[in-house]
Amino acid sequence: MRKLLSVDPAKIGRPPGQTSPDAIPEDQRDGTPAPLRLELEQLLGPGRVLHRLVDLVRYASDASPYRLVPQAVVVAHDADDVAKVLDFCAKSGRHATFRAAGTSLNGQAQSDGILIDVRKSFSGIKRIGAGGLTLTAGAGTILSHANAHLAPHGRKIGPDPASSAACTLGGVVANNAGGMRCTVTQDAYHTVAAMTFVLASGTKVDTSDPDAERHFQASEPKLAEGLLALQADILADDELVRRIRKKYSIRNTHGYRLNAFLDGHTPLEIFRRLLVGSEGTLGFIADVTFETIELPAVTSVAWIAVASIDDAIALVPELVALGASAIELMVAPALRAAGAAFHGTPEYWKTLDLKAAALLVELGAGDEQSLTEKQAHVMHLTDKVTLQGDLTFTSRAEAVELAWHVREGLLGLVGKQRPQGSMLITEDVCFPPRLLAQAAHDLQALLEKHGFVPGVAGHAAHGNLHFTLTARLDEENDRARYSKFMEELVELVVRKYDGSLKAEHGTGLNMAPYLEHEWGERATSIMWRVKELADPNGILAPNVILTGDKQIHLKSLKSQPPIDGIGPASQCIECGFCEPVCPSRNVTMTPRQRIVVRREMARQPEDSQVLRRLQEQYQYDAIETCAGDGTCSLPCPIEINTGELMREFRRRSQSETSERVALSVARNWATVERVSTVALTGAKYLGNTLGWRSMKAIADTAREIVSTDILPTVPGPMPKPAATRMPDTTREGADAVYFTACVNRMFGRDPDSPRDAISIQEALVRVSRRAGKNVWIPPDVKGFCCATPFSSKGYTQAHSFMATSIIQALWRWTDEGRLPVVVDAASCTHGLVGEIAQHLDAGLREQHARLEIMDSVTWCARLLPSLKVTTPMKRIVLHPTCAMMHLNLSGQLKEVAQHVAQEVVIPIGATCCGTAGDRGLLHPELVASATREEHAYVEANPADAYVSSNRTCEMGLRHVTGRPYESFVFSLEQCTRAT
Repeated sequence: MRKLLSVDPAKIGRPPGQTSPDAIPEDQRDGTPAPLRLELEQLLGPGRVLHRLVDLVRYASDASPYRLVPQAVVVAHDADDVAKVLDFCAKSGRHATFRAAGTSLNGQAQSDGILIDVRKSFSGIKRIGAGGLTLTAGAGTILSHANAHLAPHGRKIGPDPASSAACTLGGVVANNAGGMRCTVTQDAYHTVAAMTFVLASGTKVDTSDPDAERHFQASEPKLAEGLLALQADILADDELVRRIRKKYSIRNTHGYRLNAFLDGHTPLEIFRRLLVGSEGTLGFIADVTFETIELPAVTSVAWIAVASIDDAIALVPELVALGASAIELMVAPALRAAGAAFHGTPEYWKTLDLKAAALLVELGAGDEQSLTEKQAHVMHLTDKVTLQGDLTFTSRAEAVELAWHVREGLLGLVGKQRPQGSMLITEDVCFPPRLLAQAAHDLQALLEKHGFVPGVAGHAAHGNLHFTLTARLDEENDRARYSKFMEELVELVVRKYDGSLKAEHGTGLNMAPYLEHEWGERATSIMWRVKELADPNGILAPNVILTGDKQIHLKSLKSQPPIDGIGPASQCIECGFCEPVCPSRNVTMTPRQRIVVRREMARQPEDSQVLRRLQEQYQYDAIETCAGDGTCSLPCPIEINTGELMREFRRRSQSETSERVALSVARNWATVERVSTVALTGAKYLGNTLGWRSMKAIADTAREIVSTDILPTVPGPMPKPAATRMPDTTREGADAVYFTACVNRMFGRDPDSPRDAISIQEALVRVSRRAGKNVWIPPDVKGFCCATPFSSKGYTQAHSFMATSIIQALWRWTDEGRLPVVVDAASCTHGLVGEIAQHLDAGLREQHARLEIMDSVTWCARLLPSLKVTTPMKRIVLHPTCAMMHLNLSGQLKEVAQHVAQEVVIPIGATCCGTAGDRGLLHPELVASATREEHAYVEANPADAYVSSNRTCEMGLRHVTGRPYESFVFSLEQCTRAT
């Protein structure tokens, strides 16, 4: 039964376009088959089995070109859950695949059986050794989070793939990932000291346990004995030993790590090493201990642009000898495209000769003098080549960030520019470094021969080249072209150069058919024997690494039908970089999954029952629980704002009646403010009388009848109502207009704050005066709003009305732009600066462009030189809001906090809090999901103050963490009072 005032899910429609042959058939519309669902729920409990159609679809895609729809998704809570599922698979003849971040590129995290989510419950740092020399963490821990924990010790994890902000430690180990700075001796194979793993049989082993070897051999005697027999077999073959040593002298993630038999001395030592790079085919890695590497104290980067690839490669050996931490090769076509796409890149890039190339070089050292000496050495090295532009080293944070953004953004560039509906395939191969120049030419020629863009880039120091292919893999001609290219690529890499077909991305399904081409029959047969020993029933990730199907890489290739034309969403490459910052990541869907499910709707015909079922399940999972903050666009290589797409769906769902009501609300906003103040007073009284739990129960009962996306709950004690009277200010002599946001005109201080606690308006006025600046609050400020609340809900007419009203008022208050505007809520600043212009007519857009609108963070940062700290704090915890991230204000907020506190901390994992205006009151589960990592950090690390720059965000954070989050302005005012 539909709830009162709920929307019709079918209103979002189906994306325009043709249906696709790989659409999910009608007989799968109910999701997991009932018998399988029942068995798994009895085994694990209902909450750990995802069975709805929408769940299976959202897990069916990852960063690879493959798409397999699982029969069920299990969210394992611990290693015992994994063991239970594997035992179930062995007894029932099913198979299982492990999935963490889903950033792998070759299909190794795909399954048409049981997919086991090992991200959500396996994250977290367990132990950091003395001086940060070792780190032990769960397999689901994000690599960048682990590095953030190590940074205070001057250490980091060795592997540094481009997906560091999204990929997990388990995935890094299972794929033996590399990266731009990771040498062969710093990869996971060489730096993993211990791990806890679960075998296909269910046996669990912690290799750090002193008794681990005995336990392993006693529990798995056939495996232990078989490994020793294989080792003896290999060691007796001198030619094979030499072959293995040679293959791993360069990067190689194709097949199992056979050098484990040369480096390990016991069965467990051998098997632990074999698990590195095994891609989930030999067992599950639950946690891992890394030996860390040192972070350089100072670094700098420079672009060395030269006339040809040959000139660039000729510099590499001496740069390696100098100890350059990264040497990245880019060819002219990529540089020209980057020059057009990225603001701030050198102007000469746009006109580079097509035969030119460049190296991005990063140097690191223990002190500035050593770094300067290294830079001078590089300058001397380049005397032997003709530079195509200035060579300048820089340590400036913005310039360094831009350099790496360009290098890592190549994937996004190709993704943006690829033809509609085509798939992006990322390949990586490795050549002996001394042969890299000629190999790069040959690879470019091969790409051109088959009609692919000859843009190559890579880790020049390691002989590792990356390239991308764009093709319509759902069409026979393109599939045949891709197949022919792969055959000739194998000939080039293996036969001509004896290189690696997979350098750091893993084998997956993509390169499994070519394993024997690279390794030969003898070595490949040993790999098969390893698989049979560790997984005798063949339940783990079938066809990954080892396959009997020589066409497996051409099967289950996904179509990418275009979806709604809101921004560049149709160009999504499903990389998953957006997922760690999405507020709903721990409760419903992520941005990638929202697009993936929408693509499935596009594959379906208009009368499909699968389409109807997905629309129904999409309403809450995708639309209602999207914060709409657009933070997903920041890490996205294509800058897709999935929140914008969800807001469009909300707009489509609105009726004419709801639009009229919203417009009436906008026109009477001053009345809304007064009613809100009265409501807060009443809520406080009822909360004190009935208790807040009773209040929540009453609200939630009503929400069972009325749409939960309209009627809010009561997550806890609400703030006091804001003061009805503003501080006395005057326009005469004012240095700025102070537009205090409506949320700060409605919601006052925390419920347990002192009765004489000053308002945020009073605090900002005082701080400004203290610094010799005066702000003026217009007397008619009530009734005006930034218009964001209406756009976030899809009320077009109300948003346009309020947008027009506020710009007209700001123009009048600022004396036609003479005075700047200070706004005391970052989300309102963001709305006024960035989102409002498109809803204005031409005249108002011109006025808007002449207004200087700044956030209170920027205003206060400018006041700091004139503010003396009298009572400093010891420690402040910051929450940078999503709007602050969009406005690039996080650094300024930290600067303000550092002015008044000895220590300033932004919790590791802090992202958008999910409050999103009133969305946190409508869906408090969204806030709990968004702040899970941040909450854990705050619990373990108390502070003197918890600050942010948006009242509703502060309310949401208080309800989740129990900490008194308030505006940073209060701390600044308190610490600079005259003694």
